[in-house]
Amino acid sequence: MEGLYAFCVGLLTACGVFLALRGRSFSVVIGLTLLSYAVNLFLFASGRLKLNAAAVLGQSEQYSDPLPQALVLTAIVIGFAMTAFAVILAMRARADLGNDHVDGTLPTQPGDVSAKSGGSQ
Repeated sequence: MEGLYAFCVGLLTACGVFLALRGRSFSVVIGLTLLSYAVNLFLFASGRLKLNAAAVLGQSEQYSDPLPQALVLTAIVIGFAMTAFAVILAMRARADLGNDHVDGTLPTQPGDVSAKSGGSQ
């Protein structure tokens, strides 16, 4: 169970880093979202994974630590707000610049005549 959980956290982290390093802003937003999901799962696992354990102290012999659960709930809210803000910024950049590349310029193609002559039109 823990091995599968750790593999899923690692996979989310790897996919998030890959997408965050892409050149388009939408991929960066999705990558940051996947990274926040991976961090949420990691925080949740820090409270020890237990089946059929109460989240409230004193209700049973085994209990789950409620602090990581509270941290994850807070991180979900903050992550949602961050994602909404990043999407709005990406939409604004797309409207102002005409493309959705992170640095605002289109990549040059090999053999492009306008890129060799300075690109001014």
